Parts: sequence; C-alpha cells; structure tokens
Amino acid sequence: MKKKFEKLSPALKKFIVTEAPGTAGKGTVSSDVKKSKKPVSAFAERTLLHCNGGSTMQAALWLKNHLDKGGKLVVTIAGALSSFQVGVMLAELIRQNKVHLVSATAANHEESYYRYVAHSHYAYIPRYTELTPEQEAELRDTGLRRIMEPHLLRMWKEAEKKGESFFPHEYFRRLFEKKLIKPDPMANENDCWAYAAYKKNIPIVIPGFEDSTMGNIFASYTYDGKYRTDDGPRLSPHIMKTGLEYFTWMYDWYMKESKESPIAFLQLGGGIAADFPICVVPSLKHDLKLHGKVRDWAGFIEIGSSPMSYGSYSGAGGKEKITWDKLSTKSYFQIIQSDVTVVFPWIAAVLLDL
Repeated sequence: MKKKFEKLSPALKKFIVTEAPGTAGKGTVSSDVKKSKKPVSAFAERTLLHCNGGSTMQAALWLKNHLDKGGKLVVTIAGALSSFQVGVMLAELIRQNKVHLVSATAANHEESYYRYVAHSHYAYIPRYTELTPEQEAELRDTGLRRIMEPHLLRMWKEAEKKGESFFPHEYFRRLFEKKLIKPDPMANENDCWAYAAYKKNIPIVIPGFEDSTMGNIFASYTYDGKYRTDDGPRLSPHIMKTGLEYFTWMYDWYMKESKESPIAFLQLGGGIAADFPICVVPSLKHDLKLHGKVRDWAGFIEIGSSPMSYGSYSGAGGKEKITWDKLSTKSYFQIIQSDVTVVFPWIAAVLLDL
C-alpha cells in the first residue's frame, strides 16, 4: 500500500493525513480513558476520527497548539448561543486565559446578563419545533421580555448630562462594577461569559447594538418623530458609541496584539459577530494602505450549520476568505458543518486539558 501511495501526485499527497502514533490506544476505549489524566480529551482523541468528528478534533488540536505557543484567540458568538448557555464553556476559557477578545451579537451579549439575573425564569422547551403558531403567540403574550432597563436608563441619562459617550458593553459592565445586579438563586455566576470577561478585563465588541432588546429600547428613546405619542424618556443617540467606533478601535487592538503573537479566529455560528472583526485585517491592508505591515489571521475555524454556498458569508468556505484577503494561503482553516452546542464542548475540553 505504501508503494501505491508513493505513486500519487504531490498535490494529492498533501491531503493525506497520517494517523499519529498512539491514536489507536493500547487497550479498550474504557481502560485507556480511565487511565488518562485528561479523560475527556483522551476519549475525544480515540473517537472523533472522521467526518465532523474528525474535523472537530483536528481544529481543537490546532487551536491548542496555537495557544500553547503563545498565540491569541478571538471568539465570535452568533445565534442564540448565550440562551443555550455557551457561557458554561466560554467563561472558563476566558478565566484560563484562552480567549483574548469576544465579538458577540448584541442579543447574545445581553442574554449573558439575562441568564445571570433571571436563570430560574427561563421557559425551557426542548421540542420547540413542535409548537404551533398559536402557542408561539401565547408565549409572546405572556410578556417574557428580559431587560435591566432602569439601571441602564439611569446611566444613559447621566452620560447625556455629562456629555459622555461609551460603547454598549461599557454601560453593561457597570452593572457588575457598581454591583447593581446579582445572580439569580439558580444561576452560577461562573457560567456567565460576560462576567468572566469583566473580571479578566478582556475586550468585547458588539456590532449592531440596535439588533437586541436593549438596543431596540435605546433606539426608541432617541426617536422624536411623528409616531412618538408618549412622554417617555428622550435621549441623544450620541451617548452610544457606534459600530464604526468599534471597528476603528479594533484597528489599534489588532495591530498591537498581533505584533508579538499570531491571532486565531474561532467562529461560533455566522453573521455580523464574525464578519465584522475578521474584516479588520483586509481593511488595514487595503483601506489604510498598510500592505506588508499587517499580520494575517493565523487560523480560522468556523462551526455552523449553513450549507456550503459561495456568495453566502455564513456558508462560505475557508478558501473563499482568501479571495477577500481575510485569510492568507498560509492560514489554517477548518469549517465544521454542525451544531455549535455539539462541537464547541469538545473543543473547549481539549483546550482546557480536561
């Protein structure tokens, strides 16, 4: 068989990955795992061998090697992952210095807080796909909106009075800093990724703040058009820093942090939370004319359920990002077409040496 492989072209040979020594173990799966000091990782190495499982393990091992060598990591959060308690894993990765910036949709960011203050008030519906439109409307009409509006409104009014402006996440962080909120009796504060980021003081980027409950509410406070019929709060939109300011802040952050360390990109889901920060590198090169002075993203790993589709961001392949100059030909990339809630725990376990 070895001689047959030798006849293959060099271009084809590079796709063949040789199994690492010891992968097959020496005993049964149970006996080998029980002997290991890292049983979860050991089980993953013995069983996640092919297809999405194999891609997951390859990505986890690449990321672990990247971090062990001093690399840094950006994690992006899309969908409703904070509602799905991604914080259980992400918060621990933050505490263990495995994550250096989080980009999240505004809904995911605020949801991390809602889980913190109202965990016991969530309605868990595992078979939600079986709900009828009438039942969905019933949930809507019960008023299950999760907000911390009074505290934030006071902060916004104070900022307007002083002529100040802050990023959305900076207002939220004051809820922890000033001890204005406390964990729900059934919540574990260690599972809140926003709290872990606050404690570690790692940066958060929230593109599209308007696309969230509190973003909607803030927008309504800045509106003074003909459809405004109440005498509710009126605020200047200028007290909230915008996505443009997040983006230009990331210019400085990326250039500083990548000077000594390569930075990898772990995308959980798709959408603006991911495409916003990854575009910083090509923008530095092409818009600020810094060709040859910007370090490429070291690697890109995406976990998502969008089917492969050129022209679609969430479903685009890693190669297509080379065309857009978001990755280089030397950047590692791995697309895992699966559910984040299934794949991410395995990657987190490997990074945490569990």
